[in-house]
Amino acid sequence: MPSLFRSGRGRLLITVFSLALVIVVIVVIAAVAVVVRQRSAQQSRALSIEVLSSRPDAVTGGDARIRVRLPTGVDAAEVTFTVDNHDARAELRESAGALEGVVSGLAARTNTVAAAAPGAEDAALTLTNHPGTGPLLAGAHEEPFICQTARFTLVTGQKLGQPLDADCSVKPRTDYVYRSTTTNTFRPLPADGVDNPAQRPRDLAVIANADGTGTPFIVRVETRTINRGIAEVAMLVDPADPERDPWNHKLLYTFGGGCSGGWYVQGTVTGGVLSPRLLAKGYAIASNTLNVFGQNCNDLLASETFAMTREQFIEDHGAPAYTMGIGCSGGSYQAHQIADNYPGLLDGIVVGCSFSDVGFDTAQLLFDARLLSAYRRNFPGRLSPEQMRLVTGFGSEAALVAMSKAANRMDPEGDFNRAVPVKERYHPTTNPRGARATLWDHTANVYGQFGKTGFARRPIDNVGVQYGLKPLQDGAISVDQFLDLNRAVGGLDIDLTPTSGRTAADRTAVAAAYATGRVLNGGGGLDDIPIIDFRSYTEGPSSTDLHMRYHTFVTQARLVAANGDADNEVLLTVPGKIGFDLEAGVLPSAIDGMDQWISNIKAIGRAGHRSVVTSKPVDLVDACWTADGTKVAEKQTYAGPGECNSLYPSFSSPRLVAGEPLTADVVQCMLRPVDPTEYRRSLSAAQRKLLKTVFPAGVCDWSVPGRGASKPKPWIFVQ
Repeated sequence: MPSLFRSGRGRLLITVFSLALVIVVIVVIAAVAVVVRQRSAQQSRALSIEVLSSRPDAVTGGDARIRVRLPTGVDAAEVTFTVDNHDARAELRESAGALEGVVSGLAARTNTVAAAAPGAEDAALTLTNHPGTGPLLAGAHEEPFICQTARFTLVTGQKLGQPLDADCSVKPRTDYVYRSTTTNTFRPLPADGVDNPAQRPRDLAVIANADGTGTPFIVRVETRTINRGIAEVAMLVDPADPERDPWNHKLLYTFGGGCSGGWYVQGTVTGGVLSPRLLAKGYAIASNTLNVFGQNCNDLLASETFAMTREQFIEDHGAPAYTMGIGCSGGSYQAHQIADNYPGLLDGIVVGCSFSDVGFDTAQLLFDARLLSAYRRNFPGRLSPEQMRLVTGFGSEAALVAMSKAANRMDPEGDFNRAVPVKERYHPTTNPRGARATLWDHTANVYGQFGKTGFARRPIDNVGVQYGLKPLQDGAISVDQFLDLNRAVGGLDIDLTPTSGRTAADRTAVAAAYATGRVLNGGGGLDDIPIIDFRSYTEGPSSTDLHMRYHTFVTQARLVAANGDADNEVLLTVPGKIGFDLEAGVLPSAIDGMDQWISNIKAIGRAGHRSVVTSKPVDLVDACWTADGTKVAEKQTYAGPGECNSLYPSFSSPRLVAGEPLTADVVQCMLRPVDPTEYRRSLSAAQRKLLKTVFPAGVCDWSVPGRGASKPKPWIFVQ
């Protein structure tokens, strides 16, 4: 009995204690709820200011599209708005519970915009303004810079005309073209037909709308200069019916390809803005000459130009529901690196004939091709054509010559646009201070320069690289051939002249390459947007095309390394004859799929990698297409089983053959002692001795990150 009593009394005490604890918790929760309600009430009574056209610290051209959000119950008529204490309320218009407008006349550098209203908490925001001619992100302007407005052909067939100043500026202009039913081309719309439908051409196409009405296929094209490049914006309009807006409020931005010769010029073409299919769907399409890599092979300057062109579009037309980037080859460099290094600018990308980045995924391949091509030329017969193909990893032996030629983008006397005067060009003896035609010098603001010569520091290296390692391990070349190749392959100096010794990278340039995102990381903004990689397969026994399929998997491997998976990316492979055609074939459906994917993400209202992955349309999956157009839906992989890999095998590169991981992101490898056992062959005493002579400092340790590797910070402003 006593024990039962003590037990009962214990339960009673616990019950009393629990009740007291519950009361305390209730009181605390009630107090917290009061605070939360008070804070919510305060927040609900607060004005807020946002910049729609750019980040607040990335405003250009002295104007910005601003939105002031109004708390419930605040009368828009009672809101005051100032710029640096000057009344600017007249520049804003009421729209959907907010005030919005383009604020102009901003000061040269910093500006404070402020909003106030009776009974509401004030709001203020600091804007940092940059010149409309740049720079914004990319640092000081490159010189020389050749204006080409007089060579730029407008959509009407006319020339844009002479520049107005040293920054290659022109007066903004608007032209109209229409789609002809007889020629299936865009033709200039006669001036008297712009506002008067009765005067329009009889061959004017009409777009059928879902509601049974029709929209005349007339396109307005705006042309102006932005960041010293020439920008175009095309939109479907009916000038005679200004109340009707055919724009679907989605912006497509085209990125053009190329690289060689892409420096010191303004450019004469954009990435293209007259896509009949996409314009008919209501998309706005924009581009800039400095977003064509064959005219500007600098992803940093391309990023800056895109940001500024997009900003101008938003100021002119309002914020789009999304911005999609589309580009092939050099266009893929831009889309990848803009999305990763400057998150928030692109909402999704469709890339073709893709590479990860120009300076490393591609440049290392071309650097090695130049070396191996010279070895084959200087020592004929030491490796058979098939053995050399295995050393390079290419799909054909003939590809080596083409890849070596493409290395001219690292040759200071190599590829110049013919518009650059000869007197401005570098020559080692007659003009040592001239403009150098290399992607390193074109991006010298990042990599730095040597004070004595002014040459850009180079983030390129082959110390410790064991060329031909895999063929040696597989028994395709002998130990003596392997040693001879690595003893004689040498390097390339800063003028791309062969040297007997290997090339050592400048460590300042290497660190900058990683820190600024010139080496694509994949873990910045790229993992938080949808990606479609569309590849027309061009490899084979006789191919010399640089656009090899393995580059797709380099980007995929970097995404996996940075984020744990690449589930936000869809890979599509088609026969090479299809190309990157916006109007026909598989690519249009891929763009439609991307449209749906981005729209799904916007609909759920959540950002981040998992939201992107879960928003993917169910029918948008990895696939390849056979020559007869049959779709094979299966996971696309670098190597392994499957019909797609049988149809479209992925080849390799000299670095991957030498043991570099598929990420291909090691600029300067860490070294380890030579290990004769890794060659899977018996080495004689003489061969072991020669091995240490060939690699005196050791060989690449591919199991660890490269020297100076780091994850870049987003939105770096290079000075």
